[in-house]
Amino acid sequence: MKKDKKSLRLITEPIFDDIKLFEKEFRDALSSEVRLINLVGKYIIRHKGKHIRPILTLLASRVCGQPNLNSYKAAAMIELLHIATLIHDDVVDEAEKRRGFLSINRIWKNKISILMGDFIFSKALIKMVGLKDFAALQLIADTAEKLAAGEILQIEKSLTRSMTEEVYYQMIYKKTASLISTSCELGAITSTGEKNDRKAMITYGTKLGMAFQIKDDLFDLLGNEKQTGKDIGADLKRNMVTLPLIYTYEQINRSKLRKLKKIISSKKKTNSDIHDLNEIVHDAGGFNYAEEKINELNSQAFEAITMYPESTYKQSMIDLINFNTQRSS
Repeated sequence: MKKDKKSLRLITEPIFDDIKLFEKEFRDALSSEVRLINLVGKYIIRHKGKHIRPILTLLASRVCGQPNLNSYKAAAMIELLHIATLIHDDVVDEAEKRRGFLSINRIWKNKISILMGDFIFSKALIKMVGLKDFAALQLIADTAEKLAAGEILQIEKSLTRSMTEEVYYQMIYKKTASLISTSCELGAITSTGEKNDRKAMITYGTKLGMAFQIKDDLFDLLGNEKQTGKDIGADLKRNMVTLPLIYTYEQINRSKLRKLKKIISSKKKTNSDIHDLNEIVHDAGGFNYAEEKINELNSQAFEAITMYPESTYKQSMIDLINFNTQRSS
């Protein structure tokens, strides 16, 4: 697997025209006769993310066969579903920023944010029904359930302080990897529908998605707020225990464990607290362990698509694995 660093613009160059068609579907879905909805919708479009999930739908459809109108609808639906969950998450987390800009709940308060999230979710449902494909409908319905269950599982474990490595993998699969897996599988469903294609894309998306979430969890402890556009230590401040910490618990002596748990239990964690925690995790090998797990998952994602002939689209899917490893936000 090549380790060359490529920008997302270069990675997506082979599907430039496909992205334009997806973006039209996406913009149309955010339009409304209600002025406030359009105002918030324009803010979302102006501060859009990387669109990794729809990009994966389009690339998967190209690797497996040929995209069609349903592929572009599915890509738009996936992004709408993703944005709706982010808006609701920001309300729950009381987030101040998203992608380096003020979050919707910070500008328009919680009531508008929740209703806007509901509106976008309903638009995703309309796109979903418009696919008129039972396999796609079942897949998306199952994924929506997993997204909610994953978030609730994480909150439950933060309250009971009972997160284990096994449960952590279940949680990140549900809350993050399931949607990325679905993005890839929809590319297969809308192009060929073949069982082998669906299986390959499920594996690729699941492994990439889990690596993606572990990378985000590393950012929460080690990231730079200017680069990530997120509040650093946000998960830690809500007592969310992630892989580096889970591993560290098993490696350190009782004295350091007491200190670590005291920091995590503190209601008001300072930058100094986070620095001390990071030092303990680093010395215990927690960060290295998380990086090793990312590399392991990357290899599994790469292996999942080796069956496909070489093409610019397949190479873009490989490049996205490397992009995740090397990204700084």
